[in-house]
Amino acid sequence: MKDLLSFFTVYPVRRASLEEAAREVHLLPLVGLVTGLPGAVLLLAAHFVPPGVAATLALGSVLLAAGLHHADGVLDVGDAIMAHGSPDRRRDVLGDTRVGIGGLGALFLVYAPTVGALAALCAISPGRAALALLGGEVAARSAMLLMLAFGEPADPRSSSVPFVRALSGSHRTSVVVALLAPLPFLLPTSALAPFAILATPLVALGALRVSEAKFGGIGGDVVGATGEVCRAVVLIALSAKI
Repeated sequence: MKDLLSFFTVYPVRRASLEEAAREVHLLPLVGLVTGLPGAVLLLAAHFVPPGVAATLALGSVLLAAGLHHADGVLDVGDAIMAHGSPDRRRDVLGDTRVGIGGLGALFLVYAPTVGALAALCAISPGRAALALLGGEVAARSAMLLMLAFGEPADPRSSSVPFVRALSGSHRTSVVVALLAPLPFLLPTSALAPFAILATPLVALGALRVSEAKFGGIGGDVVGATGEVCRAVVLIALSAKI
C-alpha cells in the first residue's frame, strides 16, 4: 500500500518506482480513503461555516492530497479532446504544457458541479456529506482500476503500462473490487446510492470508448481524468432529489 501512496498521493512515504506501485494496483480503491479523509474532516466544519465554503475547502484538500495529478489530467484531456486531427495529434496535445480553453472548460465542468453537489449534501447533513466524499473518492479510484484492467495503452511509454501489465489476467478480481469497495460508504448516504454505485462501471466504460476513439487507447492522464469525472457523477447522483 505504501508504494501506491507514494505514486498517487503527496504523503511522505518511501518513493517507489512505477513497477513497485503497479504490484499493489489492485488496492487502488483504498487510496481513495487516504485522499478523501482530510476532505471528510473539513466537511464536518459545515456545522460552523456555510456549506459552500466547507465543500470548496473539502474538494481542495482532496485534490491537494492527490498532488493535483488527476486535476492536471482533466486539464490535459480537455485540451486534447477539443483538438482536431488524428489520435496521434491528440496524444501530442496531451503532452503539451500549454493550457487551452478546452482544458479550462473541462476543469469547470468537472469541479463546479462537484462543489455544488457537496454543498447540497452538506446543507442536509455534514456527516452524510463526509461519507459521500469518501465513497466518491473510493469510486473514483475504482473507475481508474477498471480503466487499467480493461484498457490498452495508446503509447508504450505511458505511465499506465506497468499497471495494465500487472492487471493482465485478473479482470474478474478487478471488477469485484471496483464494484464492492464504494458500497460501505455510499449505501448509508442516500436512497439514490444504487444509482451512484453504477457510476463506477458506467463512467469507466464510457471513458474506455472515448479514449479509444480519441487517443487510440488509454494513458495516465486519461485514467486520472476518468476518476475525477466518476467522483463528480457519484456526488451529483447522491445530491439529487427524488
